Amino acid sequence: MAQIPNLDNSPLNLKSLREQSQRDLVKILKDIRGKKCLVIEPKLGGTLSLIIQTSLLKEYGIELRHLSAESVQTDCSKVVYLVPSQRDLMKSISSHVHDDISKGLQREYYIYFVPRREIQCERILEEEKVHHLITIGEYPLYVVPLDEDILSFELDLAYKQCQVDGDTGSLWHIAKAIHKLESTFGAIPNVRAKGKASVMVADILDRMHTEEPMNSSDMALSEINTLILIDREASLPFLCTNSYYNLKLCAACLQVDMITPMCSQLTYEGLIDEFLRINNGSVELDSSIMGVQQEGKKMKVPLNSSDKLLKEIRDLNFEVVVQVLKQKATSMKQDYAEITTANQSVSELKDFVKKLNSLPEMTRHINLAQHLSTFTSKPSFLAKLDMEHTIIEASSYDICLEYIEEMIHKQEPLINVLRLLILFSVTNSGLPKKNFDYLRRELLHSYGFEHMATLNNLEKVGWLKKQESKSNWLTVKRALQLIVEDTDTANPNDIAYVFSGYAPLSIRLVHNAVLSGWRPMEEILKLLPGPHTETKRAGFTSSPSFATLQGASNGLDKIADGRRSLVLVVFVGGVTFAEIAALRFLSAREGMAYDLIIGTTKIVSGHSLVETIFERFG
Repeated sequence: MAQIPNLDNSPLNLKSLREQSQRDLVKILKDIRGKKCLVIEPKLGGTLSLIIQTSLLKEYGIELRHLSAESVQTDCSKVVYLVPSQRDLMKSISSHVHDDISKGLQREYYIYFVPRREIQCERILEEEKVHHLITIGEYPLYVVPLDEDILSFELDLAYKQCQVDGDTGSLWHIAKAIHKLESTFGAIPNVRAKGKASVMVADILDRMHTEEPMNSSDMALSEINTLILIDREASLPFLCTNSYYNLKLCAACLQVDMITPMCSQLTYEGLIDEFLRINNGSVELDSSIMGVQQEGKKMKVPLNSSDKLLKEIRDLNFEVVVQVLKQKATSMKQDYAEITTANQSVSELKDFVKKLNSLPEMTRHINLAQHLSTFTSKPSFLAKLDMEHTIIEASSYDICLEYIEEMIHKQEPLINVLRLLILFSVTNSGLPKKNFDYLRRELLHSYGFEHMATLNNLEKVGWLKKQESKSNWLTVKRALQLIVEDTDTANPNDIAYVFSGYAPLSIRLVHNAVLSGWRPMEEILKLLPGPHTETKRAGFTSSPSFATLQGASNGLDKIADGRRSLVLVVFVGGVTFAEIAALRFLSAREGMAYDLIIGTTKIVSGHSLVETIFERFG
């Protein structure tokens, strides 16, 4: 199965975005005449695998290498570096150039920064005395389609850069990515923002419109009607329509809802990411897990909508996935028994052969599910799930702290401990001073004082803090009905199935935004921090009033050309697969008038988020 996802069924023409990115890269390489070696930073290489096939690059006579500390081994006289704007990479490239010079090699060097060049990087090249030997350009890759309903801005460290390092460059990147979407699908007439970071993104976007004004046709025929930017600690929404194409953009930053990513995801795809790590739409595993006996060999398993079985089961609660796979395997076994013991018509044989074509997919997911079960059946995992629900329900304060203390003394994986501690801190507006000081001291004693910087970072971003005020969690939880008793995971009627009883706060907010808008939520919004803004850009036809929308439920299902309205939900700071599953569930519900496209700085889990805060030593 191809790793590049099939985007034919996307509710928005994401294929055009990918094709433009392909053309941009091919043009860069064609303009450098002759045989060349393309050296790609490894993580960026994973991103490019979602944009262009390696075989296509090789057709242009290009040698491919991954950037490393080692010099580039090639006979090519032209070396092209494709790298993100990271200062540490400039040292490696400079070292390569100096090494070539010392060997008497004459080469032409090119650096193309993704998505843009930065002065700090060029200064390092000047300090290393190689800047004059290198031709510098940009490859403006701001948006990458991960799947038919997911866009990524590929900002792995956006949250840490903004909240810990004080570097707001990622906010500019987000605004630029949205601006590029506008250049394809039309300018967004309505912009609403809630929260400090979101207001900053909205301001940057306004400046971009002033500096790079769009023509009148882009403004008149906008496919995107409303941009709603929300920090993930302050929430959300509004409702608008457009006579041509209704698209709202809801941006949720991780400050608004740090609760959801700290919970263990219980959907199939969410669990794969929790335990096996999904990167660039695929997961890398020992081949033996997939039933291939090649000792020590790794294999990549693509995970996108091109896999029809994955598309069917990816968003189900894992306990249901196991039952679905059993039923499909049993059905295929029965069909095989019938085909070998009775006379079948040609039509029946043809149907059976069609089923056999799905056998590789079924084998793949049975192997994956079996491997996941080795994690989910562990008593430690089940106990952690119970504790997560206890914390969210705010039902037993002392038991939670005792459990976390016990985890520390047992020296369970530090990230598991920190996830529970963050979950407790966020839902309780911090820890009482005596508990905070005690647990901090115990963490350092058990895991080492080298983690002091990590704990300081957690305090800096507000994930772990001393209690200074009463928590609003109980009020928010009740008002938004975040705890759903007796959740039916097999036949769900609420998004709470993705966490077996907890409805993700972020998605509850998005749902309310779509159904009833901002105004009915004023009292809840007051409990959530951050400023808010609302602007109507000049040059657009006025949208229908809020009251008109409230009474126009039938009209919302379809717009002028018969398509469903489209909502673009953007998460600033990352989104989990469980939240994506919840959004897909909402979109598929009867009576829901919208298709959904999800945009994100990166797909994250509690593990990956906490890891971005870690300070490494040595």
